[in-house]
Amino acid sequence: MSKPIFELVDELPTGGTTVTALNSLDFVIPGQWQNLTGFTNTIRAVTGETDDAMIQAIGDRAVYLYNDESQGYQRAMWLYQTVDNAAGALGAAAMANKIGQDISFLGFLGNLTPKPEKVQSLDLTIKLVVELVAFCQINGIPGDSIGDFLGALGDYSGESLMRMAALVCFDGIIPLGPDFINMGLSTISQTSPDELQKNQTFKSVSPLIPGGNPAGQLGFITQSFDSVKGWMSDFVGSRHLTQESLLSNVKKYVDISADKLDYVGAFLDVAVKYYTHTGTQTLARRLVERAVAEI
Repeated sequence: MSKPIFELVDELPTGGTTVTALNSLDFVIPGQWQNLTGFTNTIRAVTGETDDAMIQAIGDRAVYLYNDESQGYQRAMWLYQTVDNAAGALGAAAMANKIGQDISFLGFLGNLTPKPEKVQSLDLTIKLVVELVAFCQINGIPGDSIGDFLGALGDYSGESLMRMAALVCFDGIIPLGPDFINMGLSTISQTSPDELQKNQTFKSVSPLIPGGNPAGQLGFITQSFDSVKGWMSDFVGSRHLTQESLLSNVKKYVDISADKLDYVGAFLDVAVKYYTHTGTQTLARRLVERAVAEI
């Protein structure tokens, strides 16, 4: 365990690139996400409680539940943080290469090169599986419960729905285009277990991915992504999402002026930690809800 849950929630930023990038997706899921920060503030917002003693009791119980290693809360947090850190490391590793080219909107980062299409597509499928496994950890069900996750996905709201919206928009549509779902399926179907093991994002989270070995894990990732393709397709279609509409909204909030959409994807990979941010909020909400039920 790294930091206690109350500290993680207290340290959530109220502004910055991640928050502004997520705010740019409000048009995708209007009014669904508020940037709830601070542990005590979260307890008040989730429960409506005003009595200080009761708030303290709820907080204490939530901390106890998070600290209980027989529960899956710490493992879910590890997944959220690790998948973000892997994406950032990949983006940082991609810097240089393009020295002298005009990508001044990334000046504070140096020079970025986008991920190869296959790597981006594979990362998309792995990040989807991270959401599924974290959901199972939080809810105390087997990590390969694809059906349970798919059933719950239809009821996603708030920070959890924002996380899925960011996955579809920031890791799917913006870097890969409107056919990102088929590209993900095609890529994963053409990936060997050996290739999977070389993927940085997979390597970072593989200890908690079901399947037993790389071949089994590859099969699980494929099955998971294929199972969620209908939800993702409906999400995009019902909201008429395009690269152009997303980029124009992101530009209102984040200072970017790229000629090439793939550079925006590289920027988002490095600068936007949406899994950690919204994942911490999801965990805090679930812990508070359970703590109230148990007191």
